[in-house]
Amino acid sequence: MNQTNYLNNQFIIAMPMLADPNFFHTVAYLCQHNEEGALGIVINRATDMKLGEIFKQMDIKVATPVSSEAPVYAGGPVHQERGFVVHTSCGAWQATMAVSETISLTTSRDVLEAIAAGEGPEHYLVALGYAGWGAGQLEKEIMDNAWLNSPCGKKVMFDTPINLRWSAAAEQIGIDINKLTAPAGHG
Repeated sequence: MNQTNYLNNQFIIAMPMLADPNFFHTVAYLCQHNEEGALGIVINRATDMKLGEIFKQMDIKVATPVSSEAPVYAGGPVHQERGFVVHTSCGAWQATMAVSETISLTTSRDVLEAIAAGEGPEHYLVALGYAGWGAGQLEKEIMDNAWLNSPCGKKVMFDTPINLRWSAAAEQIGIDINKLTAPAGHG
């Protein structure tokens, strides 16, 4: 793939027949995709944990109780002990990577402190772990019809109910994912 074909700032949507339990019916937001591989955060798989539990574990003072009720997502099977915050771009955090002009990925404590204080990004999603692919692996999986890609939709990522994000991400490109069968996809 040349640079213009990388899927940074896009969703990859698991095709219905992708049976891997880590990715069955998931949508991942691709934060980094290049010749070395890809890193994505699954945006539609909530854990049983709320953000308040992470604040407590990290001894972060909470000024806005509403943030404590935010779900914590299972971002993927790699490094599930590490936290990742996908958020609308704002502020200057210690460990932030701009994914697009409007969305960033932050891994430092300071963004969580700002969220707890009510001074963080307007929209955010906190995940434990990430999805990772080695060089050429994601491209091969796409050619094997395991994934569809679609543009990132901030509304899908931050405002759509979790259980509807898989179908909503596909609907952005005019596809009813629930009607797809095995032969559909890339030719």
